[in-house]
Amino acid sequence: MNWNKENKLFYYIFMSVIIFLMIVGLIAALPEYKFLNGMHYFHILIVIMLSVYLLIYPVRSTFIMRLCIILTGMVFFYLMFYLYPETRFSFILICFVPATSILFFDKKLFNFALIANLVLFFIGYFSLLYLVEDNRYDFLDFNMVGNMTNFLGSQAIIFFIYKMFIERIKEQQLYYEQLQQSERQRMTGQLAAAVAHEIRNPLTVVKGFLQLYGQDNQLGKEAQGHFKLMVDELEVAEHVISQFLMVSKPNQDLSIVEIDMEKAIKGVVDIIKSYGLLRDNTITLSIKENAMLKINIIEFHQLMINIIKNAMEASKEGEEVRIETRLEKNGQVEISIIDHGCGMDDSELNTLGLPFYSLKTKGTGLGMMICFNLVEKYKGKLKVYSEKGIGTIVRIYLPIEKVNTINEK
Repeated sequence: MNWNKENKLFYYIFMSVIIFLMIVGLIAALPEYKFLNGMHYFHILIVIMLSVYLLIYPVRSTFIMRLCIILTGMVFFYLMFYLYPETRFSFILICFVPATSILFFDKKLFNFALIANLVLFFIGYFSLLYLVEDNRYDFLDFNMVGNMTNFLGSQAIIFFIYKMFIERIKEQQLYYEQLQQSERQRMTGQLAAAVAHEIRNPLTVVKGFLQLYGQDNQLGKEAQGHFKLMVDELEVAEHVISQFLMVSKPNQDLSIVEIDMEKAIKGVVDIIKSYGLLRDNTITLSIKENAMLKINIIEFHQLMINIIKNAMEASKEGEEVRIETRLEKNGQVEISIIDHGCGMDDSELNTLGLPFYSLKTKGTGLGMMICFNLVEKYKGKLKVYSEKGIGTIVRIYLPIEKVNTINEK
């Protein structure tokens, strides 16, 4: 969560109300008991712990902190149910324990809270019913079927709400990512037009004169070398401009044919294998499921080469780059390029594909922009998963024409 001043203020106001109500409830309940036992002192400790966790959460928004809040909250609600059974509302609170984990947008925490609540409820219910000799819990036996049905029904409702909520969040996230991508493409297109018009023609003139002067026999070898170096640098600039033009106006006239995915990927590996030898990187193929793709072979090669080359450059010398494929049930093929290199954090992932942003010293950031555009052109998806210091997985999803058999090795 983005903890800006407005979010923090709202959070602390809301949590202050929650903490105030817990303390008021605690103070109101204690005078009913002439003698406080260990469970009541434990209840006071839990209220203090939960209050502290809630107050410091914006400062330490970690998974461990969220888990501590859920566990402490669960203990708090079950203590309320055990210590004050005459307050029947505590039974309702137990039913909605997993709902607190929805606020953290974490699937693991929600599943944990739901399963833990089911287990604790049934253990606690039958323990109080048969092991505790106290008529205050007689209501548990009065309508056991109704209580069980209400509890299980509440858990099912919470699970349904969670699924709908998460799906909605995913849709919003996808829409936001598509909006960002469209804005990147629009901005890059405008830059491409300006750069191509204002720079390309002068560069061509300068390059021509440098080549002409570089061929003058009256110049020494050192001077000719300088001219050659300048021409090479201008060619790099021209290459950048050409990449801009491709991003701005992708070639729609290229022939699109059915290609054998396995053969096409092997062709890419053969092309880039020599680059890997320079860095002692190996490429491992795991093509368990093959298919026919309807795509331009040149653009497919460009897409794969860009991503595999990035994976090699992110890896240390001698590390393996792995390529895996599998067929999806929705009529798409998933091509995964996996490396165990330096990886990226969330901020670097969010800027992936932006023009002029690159983690490489001489990178332009246009390679990944072109990859995104090519995949979108063929109605596919490109997703990047990365963790700093662990590595990166790039998954390419492309629609398939038909399933193909695996070639004999």
